[in-house]
Amino acid sequence: MSSRWQPGQLLFAGFEGLELPEDLARLIASGRVGGVVLFARNVGDPDQVKSLNAALHACAPEDAPLLIAIDQEGGRIQRLRDPWTQWPPMQRLGEADDLELTAAVARALALELSNLGIGLDFAPCVDVDTNPANPIIGDRSFGREPTRVAAHAVPFIRAMQDAGVAACAKHFPGHGDTACDSHLVLPRLDHDLARLHAVELPPFAAAIEAGVASIMTAHVLFPALDAKRPATLSPDVMAILREELAYDGVVFSDDLEMKAVADHHRPKALVDGCLEAGVDSLLVCRDPGLREEVLRGLERAHDAKLENPLRRMIELKRRFAGLREPFEGAAGDPLAPPYADHRTLANRFA
Repeated sequence: MSSRWQPGQLLFAGFEGLELPEDLARLIASGRVGGVVLFARNVGDPDQVKSLNAALHACAPEDAPLLIAIDQEGGRIQRLRDPWTQWPPMQRLGEADDLELTAAVARALALELSNLGIGLDFAPCVDVDTNPANPIIGDRSFGREPTRVAAHAVPFIRAMQDAGVAACAKHFPGHGDTACDSHLVLPRLDHDLARLHAVELPPFAAAIEAGVASIMTAHVLFPALDAKRPATLSPDVMAILREELAYDGVVFSDDLEMKAVADHHRPKALVDGCLEAGVDSLLVCRDPGLREEVLRGLERAHDAKLENPLRRMIELKRRFAGLREPFEGAAGDPLAPPYADHRTLANRFA
């Protein structure tokens, strides 16, 4: 069987430390892990990150290149910091309300990622910041009005993907009005479908129209739609995305180690629930034990549940995976930190 059709291609894993662990390297080499997610704990200086990513890409089978992902949103959520550019939170871009500037930031951000061999950014956050007390979204959002969030999501996504890095609109169907952090507890939102159509869903619809390569789910309970299962595990919630919004790109779960789901569902139930709901790719961002259990669950799943997710993942990887040549500077040398022009751009939002 071609490595690209291995069920483990739907698993994206994180790890500890600055070097590739041997056990993860073996899984990548056998096609049993489709992507790796980098965090600040994996980042040292630019040479270290380039060497790490080169090692990651070198492990992958030729017919299933690796996709390296990162959360590089700007503001509070950016794993690459000095000497890379410190980008403003997306709220600043929304306040400036200059769509060309938003596109310029996304293009520059993508260039810095692509130069490191990173092909997927879990950005932008298209949640609408309707709750000032929200501890997890806040200034990660472009704004408090769905029209503004949608307006800025479109140029951000198009510019990032035109520069060779896949974007990911998150967190479907909306995390902006929650009052607690899904890393710690399961948030609940009592919004009905009419409210979602008016506020939470328009930015996702705009992202889909813009051709967003992927979307990430929210570990949030919407009792009006599903009284028992959070969005990540809910066929009723995900049907809005797959059927009503007609999205056929890759859908990522948020991290399955987050307490919003990990405290309430066993690993097998998480795997089965994601696939049944319409989620394609499962994130396990730290725990190698959970990674192994999720992998076993994927490899035991019925082929019918895996066919569409693998088809979507193959297409995403065809466009954005693998180690590409870095963009060239005007003088023919690869661009590298400190990216003086990018810092000048970021400083416009200071």
